[in-house]
Amino acid sequence: MRTSVLKAFTIKTKRWMNVKRQWLLIISFIFVLTMLAACGNSAIQSGSDSSETDSSTEQKGENESNETVKIGSILPFSGVYASLGKDLSDGMKLYFDSIDWEVAGAKIELIEEDTEADPQVALRRVRKLMDQDGVDILTGAVSTAVAYAIRNDVDSNKLPYLASHAGGNDLTRAQRSDYIWRSSFSSWQIGNSMGKWAYENVGGKMYIAAADYAFGKEVSAAFKEAYTAAGGEVVGEVYPPLGNNDYASYLTTIGGVEADGVYGFFAGSDAVRFVQQYEQYGMKDKLPLVGSGWLVSEDLRESIGKAAEGTFASTFWDYSLDTEENQAFVKAYEEAYDRRPTIEALEGYDAARILVEALVSLEGDVSDPDAIVEAISNVSFVSPRGPIEFDQDTHHIIQNMYITETVLEGDKTENKVLETIETVQDPGE
Repeated sequence: MRTSVLKAFTIKTKRWMNVKRQWLLIISFIFVLTMLAACGNSAIQSGSDSSETDSSTEQKGENESNETVKIGSILPFSGVYASLGKDLSDGMKLYFDSIDWEVAGAKIELIEEDTEADPQVALRRVRKLMDQDGVDILTGAVSTAVAYAIRNDVDSNKLPYLASHAGGNDLTRAQRSDYIWRSSFSSWQIGNSMGKWAYENVGGKMYIAAADYAFGKEVSAAFKEAYTAAGGEVVGEVYPPLGNNDYASYLTTIGGVEADGVYGFFAGSDAVRFVQQYEQYGMKDKLPLVGSGWLVSEDLRESIGKAAEGTFASTFWDYSLDTEENQAFVKAYEEAYDRRPTIEALEGYDAARILVEALVSLEGDVSDPDAIVEAISNVSFVSPRGPIEFDQDTHHIIQNMYITETVLEGDKTENKVLETIETVQDPGE
């Protein structure tokens, strides 16, 4: 009896264990399927999100590159050169306004930074424009020292840079870079263009007086080179310090020298004081004053007064240029800003147009810096200053230079263009 009961119990236990095992297997299988489904759905959803995100990000990147061109501008908006920086900026904005800040379907974003005319400040600003703002193109720089300071960073980062004012010779000579082009002028162009004319129209003996800094020395050397090559003789040279207030001792020295004229290079307040004192010490009636356009520039003549009358100067643009392009520029600038444009305003206007012309040829694509500088190199048009193009070897602008005379009209002075020296090309050496 006990054996039969035990046997029956054992059989029931085995059956119960088999049923339990089967249910466990079924439950486990259902659990596994549930987990796989959940993981699968998660994986599918995750993959879908990733794909959409990548696609969206990629599309956004493409749209951003096609929708906005970022142009960085480094100019002095404070300090001694602040007025020059403002005029350059206003000239650029005038041109961008004329095309509604759009080129080849892309919006133009101008990001301006104040260099304070300080090389180290400028270098920090350029690095900020590259690293934080991600600019596609750089322009500006009034001070040659600033342009030299940023040269290596521009070159190593392959940042296309159009120098719109700084005129130091080496920027397109010893410090030439594949990524730097200049649309303004060089020291050589300014000085050289006056040399032959002065010999033929003023006389065979000239005295040089120029501000004692790199640009003043470079311009004077270029004048001397051209003047002596034409047959003239430089009978003396003097270099007062930059920011000088009293030129009496220098003018006394010059007055005791036998010469036919004086070549002067001064700018800004130095030019105002030198030209005024040149007349006060009786030099104007004795020796004609010749020099660069900055001696009697548009923004200085009112301060100089009638003392500017009779000065001869070389320049690459003047308010009085009687061309259709210049008249249109002058009118647009005066309507926009209610003041006359300066040579710096013209520089900014031309720089903006050069960049736009290059971007048009690229259909707004700024992804390749080499393509950008190649496009810049091929830009040519008739500017308010006259026809301009680039020297493919030096990366420097080829342009007309003009000899002007300052004349008295009523109670104020104006510059009058006497002669055009066509297609002046810096030798690049």
